[in-house]
Amino acid sequence: MTRRGGFLPSPAELRRFLAEQPGRVRTRDISRAFGLGPEHRAGLRDLLQGLAGEGEIAPAGPRHTLAPGRLAEILPVEVISLDRDGEAVARPLDWAGEGPPPAILMAPEPRGRPALALGARVLARLRPITHGRYEGRTVKRLDDRPGRILGVFRAGVAASPHPDAGRIVPADRRARAEWRVPPGESAGAEPGEIVEAVPLPSPGYGLKPARIIARLGREEEARAVSLLAIAAHDIPVDFPEAALAEASRARRTPLGAREDLRATPLVTIDGADARDFDDAVFAEPIADGFRLIVAIADVAHYVRPGSALDDAARMRGNSVYFPDRVVPMLPEALSNGWCSLRPNEPRGCLFVEMRITANGEKQSHRFGRGLIQSHARLTYEEVQEAHDTGRMADLLGPLYGAYQALLAQRAARGTLDLDLPEQEVTLDAAGKIAAIRPRARRDSHRLIEEFMVLANVAAAEELEARRVPCVYRVHAPPAPEKLAGLRELLASFEIGLAAADRVHPRDLDAVLRRAAGRPEAPLINETVLRSLSQAAYSPENIGHFGLALARYAHFTSPIRRYADLLVHRALIRALHLGPDGLGAEEAATLDDTATHITATERRAVAAERAAGERYLAAFLADQVGENFVARISGVTRAVLFVTLAETGASGIVPLSSLPDDEWMFDHGSQMLSGRRRRISYRLAQAVTVRLIEANPLTGGMVFHILGETSGTPATPGRPAGKRAAKVTRRASSRRT
Repeated sequence: MTRRGGFLPSPAELRRFLAEQPGRVRTRDISRAFGLGPEHRAGLRDLLQGLAGEGEIAPAGPRHTLAPGRLAEILPVEVISLDRDGEAVARPLDWAGEGPPPAILMAPEPRGRPALALGARVLARLRPITHGRYEGRTVKRLDDRPGRILGVFRAGVAASPHPDAGRIVPADRRARAEWRVPPGESAGAEPGEIVEAVPLPSPGYGLKPARIIARLGREEEARAVSLLAIAAHDIPVDFPEAALAEASRARRTPLGAREDLRATPLVTIDGADARDFDDAVFAEPIADGFRLIVAIADVAHYVRPGSALDDAARMRGNSVYFPDRVVPMLPEALSNGWCSLRPNEPRGCLFVEMRITANGEKQSHRFGRGLIQSHARLTYEEVQEAHDTGRMADLLGPLYGAYQALLAQRAARGTLDLDLPEQEVTLDAAGKIAAIRPRARRDSHRLIEEFMVLANVAAAEELEARRVPCVYRVHAPPAPEKLAGLRELLASFEIGLAAADRVHPRDLDAVLRRAAGRPEAPLINETVLRSLSQAAYSPENIGHFGLALARYAHFTSPIRRYADLLVHRALIRALHLGPDGLGAEEAATLDDTATHITATERRAVAAERAAGERYLAAFLADQVGENFVARISGVTRAVLFVTLAETGASGIVPLSSLPDDEWMFDHGSQMLSGRRRRISYRLAQAVTVRLIEANPLTGGMVFHILGETSGTPATPGRPAGKRAAKVTRRASSRRT
């Protein structure tokens, strides 16, 4: 029973109230439950924002709230696969939460109603059954559009009494069964081709039938990896004709009322393979510090609200990057043309001029609309080499001086600095994988990052001061339960973390510094990352935890992020810089837009990650049977996860490949221990593994453990503690 008192509830009371509700709760329902009036509206809003910032409640759309980690009682879902028994497995139709969406096991449809097909969308009533899993029952069918199947077409069995045209081996690791292609439904596909198909009606048992509707290329082609990722994640590739026509009509930006910055020696600094240049930088020393200019391509001049270009850009939300291609947010005529700050070509820009002290504190900033002419297109490698050898000192000296000042400010505010090396895939001229190695991180990269962060802070401060709606880049602090799990893991490595529900980024950064140089450092960095909330876009500002910033908005990449374009329009409106600023209608829908572009960003990350996994599997496919140095990166009751030291490739070690024993899983120490043989496997343990399987189609890899890596302290077996759980099946005695 909720108390009524006409005063704000405590955080504990509000959390308890939300936990008692079956789904989303409206703000007015909270007010009614606690007897609050209009005079409490601001206080309740601040309370909700504070709890959301701490990860203790979850925003669930405009003026709705949800207990953290819980799906609403009734939710639209989409069937994404069928299990071994042919029952539908669904996921939320709109998922913007952390990590993968929870699995929803759909109950069988009532007698007389057709079963749910792949791709069916229904309004479902959900009931939690285990952590991260729900049972769903259909309330209403929204549409029964045929779902898509992606996979490789294989030849049929000619000797069969009822031969099919072939089979489709799914590209999704979650898929449990192949699909058969009846005669006449293959669309001319040849064995080894990647295909897209839709399910066909099937009243009987056995493999389900499917019709091929598109042929995407051959399995062995280098482009197959990115094509699979694009298709699997529904990433739009083709622009509408109207958008292409608008882009083709674009012309050079005139000077007009813009500030003329063409004489200022601004330069772009990007990767060697970059094709679009949306930011240019300049710095010079002044009496008490540095004067900086960050100039950004004026995309808002070309992409107007309500236009076909704007609709296409909003739908995409962002560009998506693969080793062999980019799926851009804007047509090439803009992204690589009029909106790209090419050297020695006049380009329109929005710029911010900032003055900082010698220790990196921002003293002032000024935004404007200008015309620039980049004086050079530089790469990170060129800049680093020139700085290290003393070349281009007049240009680079002030840039690096300002960078060092900003680093001092970064350290002072206690920013979290994760060491998570990215894998760089290098393709040869034929598009084949030439190498996969950790991507280099130079001071030249960090220099640009620090300049961009400062410009983003200035944009958020300017819009907040002028009370103009803004799409903030927000990052909530870690939830208490995630901190508890992190604290438990760190304790197993004898690294302490203060026992509090809230931490400061500098507390986590101190953990990383203590772990630096230790064998388990990569695992600790990864675990700290997993303990964090995911960054998102929101018109409500809760600050950015990881950067230790109270105000932050993306301003610096409008070519590839729709959020930045919205910030540009907001600045144009706030500073009266033209008629193409943020309109009232657009401002009214910022909440929905922020939710949408958060989802498209996560879709892009998932697609890029899936492509990376497939590239790694393809790279290692001809090394099956070889041995590698690895570390255990995950321990569960049923499987171990290992990550290779050289390439960062990850895969599983099935429990069945371990020595025959009665295996005990200790959740607290993240250890799997054999009761009889007293062999154990724990997180961060260095091991030698043999690659047993590498599947480029799914990106999956299977390894067997051969033993601990030489020079690594042995992990003695021990009787499992109170928290240990017996693994019910025993591993096979077969060794590899």
